[in-house]
Amino acid sequence: MNEKVADRAMSQTVRAQLALRDMLLSGRLRAGERISELQAVEITGVSRTPVRMALVRLEDEGLLQAIPSGGFMVKAFSERDILDAIELRGTLEGLAARFAAERGVSARQLEPLKECLADIDQLVQQDPVSVEAFSSYVTLNARFHALLNELSGSSPVMRQIDRVAALPFASPSGFVMAQSALPEAHQILMIAQDHHRIVVDAIENREGARAEAVMREHARLAARNLRLALRNRTHLDLLPALTLLTSPADK
Repeated sequence: MNEKVADRAMSQTVRAQLALRDMLLSGRLRAGERISELQAVEITGVSRTPVRMALVRLEDEGLLQAIPSGGFMVKAFSERDILDAIELRGTLEGLAARFAAERGVSARQLEPLKECLADIDQLVQQDPVSVEAFSSYVTLNARFHALLNELSGSSPVMRQIDRVAALPFASPSGFVMAQSALPEAHQILMIAQDHHRIVVDAIENREGARAEAVMREHARLAARNLRLALRNRTHLDLLPALTLLTSPADK
């Protein structure tokens, strides 16, 4: 296989992987539902070989489970699974922040992070925060976390963060839109932004332990948001991926 053909196959695999992951996280494929290679080909419009690779990747991510009779099944997640994934992300992001602080970053490297921080400040000053502002916050928050993780200078750490963040609700913005409907919405955003500000300060001052502790605590806000969202079930339409969540009665 020449290089151009290999690149095309890889591109198709990624395309299929993203399309299938979107269906899983948007609730269009439910926990326990079987998905075959042929079905995945029809969904994605990609040929069987890259689809097969995409399905294996999604199994590796923990979203699918291979079944003995062939094909894959959409995996179900317990509340504990999600809380563990959030805790793991916080541990990894804490490590990334510590590396950034201890290894040192220049003022120029910190500038994009500070600009993102300022943009988020403009949003969180609203009270109440509009749904449109929450939608913008999702994008800016994802950018902030990505920039922060890049400052670690550690490819292995960044790969593992991406891996765990691919699980339902484990990403930094996993519960943000559902949070928008909660009475505590503005308070939670203010706390999250304060964490952002503190970790930037810690990195700038090369305080590794402080930076790590703040990011671990920051991830726990997502765990709090999960509990609030499950308690306030009137707005679960904002969390379509909850179709992958098993209730205690299902166990």
